[in-house]
Amino acid sequence: MKLIYSLMAIAGGLALGIQAVVNGGLGKRVGTIEASFISFLIGTAALFFLVVFFGKGNMLAVSEVPKWQLIGGLLGVVYVYIMVLASPTIGVASTLIAVMAGQLLMGAIIDHFGLFGGERHPLDGRKLAALALMFASIYLFNSK
Repeated sequence: MKLIYSLMAIAGGLALGIQAVVNGGLGKRVGTIEASFISFLIGTAALFFLVVFFGKGNMLAVSEVPKWQLIGGLLGVVYVYIMVLASPTIGVASTLIAVMAGQLLMGAIIDHFGLFGGERHPLDGRKLAALALMFASIYLFNSK
């Protein structure tokens, strides 16, 4: 079962790689903020149809969740805006390796401290080495 989810995550990563170049090109033509808006507008329309035809949850329960759980969309805006801005400038691969390093670092911090109600997974030497290698890869991707 873990393999299926790992493969799904890889597919999501492939989609993000494509999204970076698509949104970056759009940003060069219409503007960075405008491209981010268009991306979210089309994504919102797609999600609307998914909710209408396949949704099984309870949208009204949103009033009962902790308010901090509602910032996901704002964090998505930061991500998409940076991708639209950075991809055409430093390239898709360099942008994505930096994004992955940031995600890995934040994930390690969240896991180590059990933030946001998550289970604690303390950092150890192996995980710190993996973080160091990820950040070293940013240098390798960008050095000539």
